[in-house]
Amino acid sequence: MNIELKHGDSLQAMKAMADNQFDWAIVDPEYGRKEHGGVNRAGFVTQSNGSRKYVKNGNHYTKKDWDNKPASEEYFLELMRVSKNQIIWGCNYYVKNLWGTGRIIWDKCNEGSDQSDCEIAFNSSTERVDMFRFMWRGMMQGKSIKEGHIMQGNKKLNEKRIHPTQKPVALYKWILDKYTSEGDLILDTHLGSASIAIAAHDLNRNLIGYEIDDEYYELACKRFETHKAQLCLQW
Repeated sequence: MNIELKHGDSLQAMKAMADNQFDWAIVDPEYGRKEHGGVNRAGFVTQSNGSRKYVKNGNHYTKKDWDNKPASEEYFLELMRVSKNQIIWGCNYYVKNLWGTGRIIWDKCNEGSDQSDCEIAFNSSTERVDMFRFMWRGMMQGKSIKEGHIMQGNKKLNEKRIHPTQKPVALYKWILDKYTSEGDLILDTHLGSASIAIAAHDLNRNLIGYEIDDEYYELACKRFETHKAQLCLQW
């Protein structure tokens, strides 16, 4: 198993890669929704869990500009060239770039919030629509992969959020277990918080992940190294 976290521009890197170099590209590129942190969001966002309501500050991330516009057509052409199969989050924002009919729906158990209830990914390996339920809104996070619709009671077990569009490790573990095989080589062009790197490490997948932003690359590497160190202590 080999996990490589690279600091750089994934599009430029892909131009030097061979055709079908990766078994999978599992990516979460920019959507063009301005969800990059800072003052673009309202000061507070509403959350709910059943009859209880919470308020969470939505602006504690550094203000950036990487989500001002969606990923380019050139990016998608290179992604399809270097990978045999693809899972692409945010596919509802890329209508003209879509291939095939397979979809993954991530139900965030987010009813009552002012944020999206679900996220959608394109999946080239199937024509099905598959559903994964996992609560994900601030301090309200799912209990486990099997009990994702149930809120984790012990908040100390919640994942630390280091990126404004971070996805849970549980989501990537579900994806890797369901669609990929042990030893597969996976490309992530937008590493972000390194959730997929943690999942790949735990499930014996090979991964090369790129992150262009200095701050997020440093945070991602730190998170990944901390996870590996904790696993060593458990053994």
